[in-house]
Amino acid sequence: MVHRSKDKIIAGVCGGLAAHLGWPAGRFRFVYVVVSILSAAFPGTLVYLVLWFMMPDAES
Repeated sequence: MVHRSKDKIIAGVCGGLAAHLGWPAGRFRFVYVVVSILSAAFPGTLVYLVLWFMMPDAES
């Protein structure tokens, strides 16, 4: 299961997804921002907010 990461800038969503995929968090954040901008930013922001509330907190 995917959890939000403690390596976070806002909520840990990108860090958690990056850890799940085995990617460096910085690279995943960069790709996420670029894809969000290319899709008019709103869908990326909406997806981030939904994941923020749906993903459990980081494991201890």
